[in-house]
Amino acid sequence: MKKLYFLTLLLVASFAASAQKNTPSGYIEKHKDDAIRIMHETGVPASIVLGVAMHESACGNSILAKNLNNQFGVKGNSRIVYYRDNKKVKTLYKRYESVYDSFQDFARIMTERSEFNGLIEKLTHFDYTNWAHSIQNNGYASDPKWAKGVLRIINKYQLYNFDEKPEDQPKLAQNN
Repeated sequence: MKKLYFLTLLLVASFAASAQKNTPSGYIEKHKDDAIRIMHETGVPASIVLGVAMHESACGNSILAKNLNNQFGVKGNSRIVYYRDNKKVKTLYKRYESVYDSFQDFARIMTERSEFNGLIEKLTHFDYTNWAHSIQNNGYASDPKWAKGVLRIINKYQLYNFDEKPEDQPKLAQNN
């Protein structure tokens, strides 16, 4: 009887754990280093990478994020097939091997696509407010409140603290 009780308890606990959603703080903790790395590689602010990902994927809880590691709702050129609740799903959304790969592709879109590639020259990597508005104004989202939603997330969770400002960088020794 004890074995049956223990097995039932273990089964219930595992279902409860798998049913838990990502929390904003958990998502940030898990992915902040990747966002910072992307910022250093591309110049796209870490706060923008995290803020847009959190906004678009509901902190990794969206169907696309869970099944395809697609944090931004990025579409591809070929049909992807995956299974959800034992049902075959066909979609044009991109599948990524990891969340980091999704972050990299978002940064690539921001730096290489013609509608966004001028942002990297115009904006610094710590000007997250203008990044959000410029991304929206250049056609990333059709919702007129999109930038406000992203900025609300950035400010609420202080994601701007991950953007390295010039005064945060070590001073170089002066040669006399």
